[in-house]
Amino acid sequence: MQRSERIIWCLVALSGAITVMVGAYAAHGLTARVSAELVHAAETGVRYQAWHTLAIMAVLVGQRVLGFKGWQWPVALWGLGMVAFSGSLYAMAMAGLNAGIVTPIGGVLLIAGWLMLAVAVLRSP
Repeated sequence: MQRSERIIWCLVALSGAITVMVGAYAAHGLTARVSAELVHAAETGVRYQAWHTLAIMAVLVGQRVLGFKGWQWPVALWGLGMVAFSGSLYAMAMAGLNAGIVTPIGGVLLIAGWLMLAVAVLRSP
C-alpha cells in the first residue's frame, strides 16, 4: 500500500472515530446543554459523516481490489464535504457558531462527490 493510501485510510479511521464520539456526545451530553433542534443538527451531521465515511471506504476497497480508476475526486469531494457540512453542524450545535453558507456548500460538495463517482464509473473500462 502506498503512503498516500495509508494517509487516506488513517483519515477515514479518524472520521469514523469522530462520528462515534460526536454521536455519543450528542446522545448523552449535548441534550442537557442545547435545544432539541441543535441536538438534531448534530445528529444530522453524524449521520451524513457516517455514510460518507463508509462510502469512502467502499471506494478505496474498490480501487485496491478491483483496480477502480477515478476514485480520487469522489473521495476528495466527500472529505471536504464532510468537513464543511458535518463540521459546520457540529460547530453550530456545540459552540453556538453560525455556520452561514458553509453547511450548504458542504452539501454541494457531497453531491458533487456522488456525481464524480458516477462519471468515474461511466468512464471505467
